[in-house]
Amino acid sequence: MAADKPTIAIVGGGISGVVLAIALIRRGLNVQVYEQAHAFGEIGAGVAFSPNSVRAMQACSPDIYAAFEEVVTHNQSPSKKKVWFDFQDGYDKDSKVGEEKLLFTLTNEYGANSVHRAHFLDGMVKLVPEGVTHFKKHLDTIENATGGEGKVTLKFHDGTTAEADAVLGCDGIKARTRAWMLGGDDVPGAAPVYTHKYAYRGLIPMQRAVDALGDDNAKNGKMHLGKDGHILTFPVDHGSVMNVVAFHTTSDEWPDAKHLTMPAKKEQAYEDFKDFGPTVHKIIDMLEPELDCWAIFDTAVDPVPAYNKGRVCLIGDAGHATSPHHGAGAGMCIEDAAIMADLLADPSVHEAGAKGFEAAFQAYSDCRKERTQSLVQTSRRSGDLYEWRAEGVGADIEKIHKECKAMNEQIWNGQVDEMIREAKSCLATILKA
Repeated sequence: MAADKPTIAIVGGGISGVVLAIALIRRGLNVQVYEQAHAFGEIGAGVAFSPNSVRAMQACSPDIYAAFEEVVTHNQSPSKKKVWFDFQDGYDKDSKVGEEKLLFTLTNEYGANSVHRAHFLDGMVKLVPEGVTHFKKHLDTIENATGGEGKVTLKFHDGTTAEADAVLGCDGIKARTRAWMLGGDDVPGAAPVYTHKYAYRGLIPMQRAVDALGDDNAKNGKMHLGKDGHILTFPVDHGSVMNVVAFHTTSDEWPDAKHLTMPAKKEQAYEDFKDFGPTVHKIIDMLEPELDCWAIFDTAVDPVPAYNKGRVCLIGDAGHATSPHHGAGAGMCIEDAAIMADLLADPSVHEAGAKGFEAAFQAYSDCRKERTQSLVQTSRRSGDLYEWRAEGVGADIEKIHKECKAMNEQIWNGQVDEMIREAKSCLATILKA
């Protein structure tokens, strides 16, 4: 009977939690999602998905891929179909607006795939059955997750509790599940760390962007490189809007680690990019007078030693929050979900009871840690390469191109089917031990 099936609790209802919930439900598992907000929602605007993540969506569920197809936006010029980004010299003050020097281009089989976070989540939420999601559930702690049988207990801030046979932490960069796993909020690695980069974000109506920058610069993915800063632009909402993310590096500390965004004025962006060329200045011209400034935090310092502890496992940013410079963080979460879903659907896991879940989570951690932690580190490196700050490289464009190409292809070429086979082989070995 369905009631006798194990229950999987997912903490967090962002993209990673919802994707994982759908993937598990499609495999016949009982799932309950606990989200601290009062409703589903995603912060941020445009998010990119690389080829490996598109394959992972298909592995999770055809429904997820269909939801993605509904909202995905590609480069608008047919000649740019396989282009990820054109990398341009945003620092050349002598260039004309829209005529920056092309430094190099990175391409892949799918090109650029961007969605508006909220629109993608909206499409997937429709795939989650009623009664699965519980809102206003801020996790305090987890009990009975290690040693022995019985249910794992989740305790929430509102005084309520929930029980499950296993718990998946999908609660993002500030994950309570990570802090629990490491032993407290003040333990090294429990909280993300500031990378000394922040970003201004904006959405520009496409026609306005075209009028200012020209068709090519407005309608296709562009990375404007320069010293201690870089700006990326790409189309979203089926080409009706140009998304802008303007990064700057600072030696200052972020004033409040509890809040990763703070209000800023356009004058501050002008000051940060004052030494850049006219195309970058024109992009800033189009931003709103009042901006949000986003701190870039990650888990590169003191990464968690493992993603599992008993019958609790960390998924996505909860385990490996990354800076956005590869455009691969959300996609890596979807890879995680595809692998975890197939592990938990394996009959041997359910036959072994609590030990089966522990084995599945151990197999997941063993197979995912190297790839996901590598992403966190190389994303930091990429951000410095774009800003001519990388040790041993500086402003050497040939070296920047070579290193960016190699690091991105390592991510893009990942084959989720092979990863699933490896994880299931690892699971079988652990269960036999």
